[in-house]
Amino acid sequence: MALRIIFMGTPEFSVPTLNALSQAGHTIVAAYSQPPRPGGRRGLELQKSPVHQVAESLGIPVFTPLNFKAEEDRTAFLAHEADVAVVVAYGLLLPEAILTGTRLGCYNGHASLLPRWRGAAPIQRAIMAGDSETGMMVMKMDKGLDTGPVALTQRVAIGQDMTGGELHDALMQAGGTLMAEAMERLEAGKLPLTPQEEDGVVYAAKIDKGETRVDFSRPASDVHNHIRALAPFPGAWFELPVAGKPERIKVLGSRLADASGAPGTVLGGEGLTIACGRGSVSLTRLQKAGGKPMDVSDFLRGTPVAAGTVIA
Repeated sequence: MALRIIFMGTPEFSVPTLNALSQAGHTIVAAYSQPPRPGGRRGLELQKSPVHQVAESLGIPVFTPLNFKAEEDRTAFLAHEADVAVVVAYGLLLPEAILTGTRLGCYNGHASLLPRWRGAAPIQRAIMAGDSETGMMVMKMDKGLDTGPVALTQRVAIGQDMTGGELHDALMQAGGTLMAEAMERLEAGKLPLTPQEEDGVVYAAKIDKGETRVDFSRPASDVHNHIRALAPFPGAWFELPVAGKPERIKVLGSRLADASGAPGTVLGGEGLTIACGRGSVSLTRLQKAGGKPMDVSDFLRGTPVAAGTVIA
């Protein structure tokens, strides 16, 4: 007998899980998502979230409360009479009335190996820290921030040059498969729950715009991890002197290099290699403000950068 599920999610990351649960034959009685936001080319039109759009295409009723402070929103949630709520990157902290508002509780798909990287930005923080592995976990939610017991885990390797975007895509696909398995086991009464370890807790704070600028005084490994963690969004950046004026350049790809020099100095040779506090990085993909991403060779054809140039 299929479960009656309330699905709660907002971005593209959530969509494979919604699709996997629907394809598994469960009844998705409602989808909850963040309200439509201004978007489009001029930012004037309200844009429905990816989950909102997909849920509508599947004939699932969609609810977009700002929060669950209003009694009517809590009452509407309870009225679905769901067996379980599945939460993947919804974007709201859920009050206890919602966490306990279904027969079997709320289960979250989280993109880290808990208790490491609890919080808002586990994908980027794992890469920034130089982690070689992360994963998807299905956990039963409680009142804490990603503190509930873990049901299932799927580990995912982080390659040396893997970007945040690439890891995002790998994890979101793994998450759909893992959650479908979790709900199958839950329906059969065979889903294990293991309390999280008390040691090894690390929090993944939301990425702040103030930390996106590249700091070439740091070791090359740190610079490389910073660049790839923020690619493609929001993107790490530096300022390049162009015609005597600083121009902001977003860097979307890099690799470690062997050359060395004064931090922030463009080194000789092919491509665009920048000296760091220790070692250097070779930038492989760049984007000017208002332009399209391009390989470094195309970038340098339009914007030559001489060896010895100092960037910040």
